[in-house]
Amino acid sequence: MGGSARNQGVPEGDDALGQSPYQRLSQRMLDISGDRGVLKDVIREGAGDLVTPDASVIVKYSGYLEHMDKPFDSNCFRKTPRLMKLGEDITLWGMELGLLSMRRGELARFLFKPNYAYGTLGCPPLIPPNATVLFEIELLNFLDSAESDEFCALSAEEQDQFPLQKVLKVAATEREFGNYLFRQNRFYNAKVRYKRALLLLHRRAAPLDEQHLVEAAKLLILLNLSFAYLKLDRPIKALRYGEQALLIDQKNAKALFRCGQLMTEYQKARDFLVRAQKEQPFNHDINNELKKLASYYRDYVDKEKEMCHRMFAPCGDGSTVGET
Repeated sequence: MGGSARNQGVPEGDDALGQSPYQRLSQRMLDISGDRGVLKDVIREGAGDLVTPDASVIVKYSGYLEHMDKPFDSNCFRKTPRLMKLGEDITLWGMELGLLSMRRGELARFLFKPNYAYGTLGCPPLIPPNATVLFEIELLNFLDSAESDEFCALSAEEQDQFPLQKVLKVAATEREFGNYLFRQNRFYNAKVRYKRALLLLHRRAAPLDEQHLVEAAKLLILLNLSFAYLKLDRPIKALRYGEQALLIDQKNAKALFRCGQLMTEYQKARDFLVRAQKEQPFNHDINNELKKLASYYRDYVDKEKEMCHRMFAPCGDGSTVGET
């Protein structure tokens, strides 16, 4: 993504038959609307399920007019594209149809006829009347928010009627939403999603042979919650979730690291960090935290020594008790 349409294999100039680049390109594209109003050419195959009608999608896209190298619309400059819900946030009907034909990781090129794009009037001054436009779209991810919202609205008794795999899937979706919000620095909203996922798992009993699946899902969410509360400057809560994660996996390096970060007592903090270092000896964050802790402790000891020296110094040395 990010290059011009011509650099992505679009023919240049009208040919001897008077066909324009988009007309020639359209001949090798797949009709996904049934009336050749939306045509598709897959550049890179995706994987997994198709996008669902009520999904929220994360995409990179660039829109081009014919004979133009630079896009008239693009979100590729964004480090993290915003989440867009189908049926609400996407204004082009052609893009909506195109996304419904895509899988995670797919990169595709689409041609939208005017009735699937900007209509007979266009969108002055950028889009002329009756314009066919080309969009290159990369589907980074999608989240089935409708399925998650509907399931979370059910009572605990109603949720129990569904298989465990359904609960795990919904919890994973909630966690993915939380992760996306976290990357947007929306830590409070991320925390709400994480807690909703954890509640689903807490109130669902699992057979003994499937309990490890629930515990593995809980562990990831507890680590996320600990980090979210750390970002929200709630260290006590952050520590609590870190400790809960260690109840599931006492050797988990992330949980040990987080607890080491949050402990106010030097020896306890060091114990956690040394345990984390044992699990991941070359982890840059863990090693740096240990160095930082040692530095703080040295400063503390030096100040304590200086204070004791001043307190017990002979009165004739020119200093007074508590003088700094």
